Amino acid sequence: MEIGIVSREVVRPSSPNVHLLKPFKISLLDQLTPTTFAPLVLFYPMKSTHLKGTQISTQLKESLSKTLEHFYPLAGRVRDNLIINDYDEGVPYIETRVNTHLFEFLQNRPMELLNQCLPYPPFSYQPNPDRVPQLAVQLNTFDCGGIALGLSFSHKINDGATTSAFLRSWAANSRGAYHKAVKYKNLSEASMIFPPQNPSPNHHLSVMEKIWFREAKYKTRRFVFDAKDIATLRSKCKGERVPNPTRIEALSAFILKSAMLASRSTASSRFVLHQAVNLRRLTEPRLSPCSVGNLFLWATAAYNMEHAAEMGLHGLVARMRQAVGKINSEYLKTLHGDEGFPKVCEYIKRIEEVSAHKNLEALTFSSWVKFGFNEVDFGWGNPIWSGIFGEVGSNTFRNVTFFKETGSAIYDNAVEAWVTLDEKIMSVLEHDPQFLAFASPNPSILLFDVCRC
Repeated sequence: MEIGIVSREVVRPSSPNVHLLKPFKISLLDQLTPTTFAPLVLFYPMKSTHLKGTQISTQLKESLSKTLEHFYPLAGRVRDNLIINDYDEGVPYIETRVNTHLFEFLQNRPMELLNQCLPYPPFSYQPNPDRVPQLAVQLNTFDCGGIALGLSFSHKINDGATTSAFLRSWAANSRGAYHKAVKYKNLSEASMIFPPQNPSPNHHLSVMEKIWFREAKYKTRRFVFDAKDIATLRSKCKGERVPNPTRIEALSAFILKSAMLASRSTASSRFVLHQAVNLRRLTEPRLSPCSVGNLFLWATAAYNMEHAAEMGLHGLVARMRQAVGKINSEYLKTLHGDEGFPKVCEYIKRIEEVSAHKNLEALTFSSWVKFGFNEVDFGWGNPIWSGIFGEVGSNTFRNVTFFKETGSAIYDNAVEAWVTLDEKIMSVLEHDPQFLAFASPNPSILLFDVCRC
């Protein structure tokens, strides 16, 4: 299979008034977030539309331009780790042609091919944030007319909720449902609660970069857990302290324990779990889902290898729930305003200390299951599948797992886990019969009668 670039251009906000707006202040949490690209690939068979390739591209570009009028920070560039301006820099937009059919592409379970559908390498460290766009788009058109829309969102100002709000608005503008497009006026409310530091706290950013990224050889694998197996794992995770574990808690604990057991042949003697916690529902008053920025913190729990075998899943979940519970409304109040900066520094120092162990593996978990990425309808129906990424590079976001819904009727209520681990640990995990009793490795993606084109 070959993907050839047809064109490159830049999409800018439709209104000239955007260029007159003041610089957009990023929040303190954004200042402390390393620059890397979070990926997403949406697949559409295009059977339900009369539009041809050029018309599809024109519709996407025009609606993207209109959406950037409101989500103007995504058209700009970060300056001095303090602000975003230069909104006329715009969004890189690449068009490619794929010399195969979408059906054949997906039938081959294309993990290793996904990165070719993206405009930027996924989750690789970006050392020059001032040069990095906040969003880049790659429209991949297959021989049959089906498309894969590859998206690279800079994590500097985009978390999952920001991405979800933007995509919902872009899709609404594309299909002419303008009343459903986001019109929230206070996109910058995050910087009001967590004001940026001037000068930029570059030392603390450097600490976070060392925690996020590590030079190593990694493997990424996609596992699917069906509803029945998730229910069984939730039952195994029940305990006195957590009588009703969520499916994400159960899956995180199961993957964590399986990875710990798989690492017994390595030098690892300690594991740290980092669980992303969305802050929007915890702030008082609540922040809008449309707020632009990284409105999450990492809940951290440490586990020693000697306890891995004897600690049941319920024990892992209890410690995880305890860590997440510490990030609550009362705690967030201590981080608000300029006086909250010392408390944020304490938060980073705790993560640094718990991550400083010599023979340590840090596993990060993030749930995308409620972001609606399988319901992004640009006017030709929902995607038949959404992929994340294939293999990652050597200097990349270490040992990260993303959970997302399958979006397929053949896996109703199932959850996909996109797991990246040190290659030695993954080589054991992906052949572990106890793990595979619950996790299906990269099963078939599509409903054959729906996606043939």
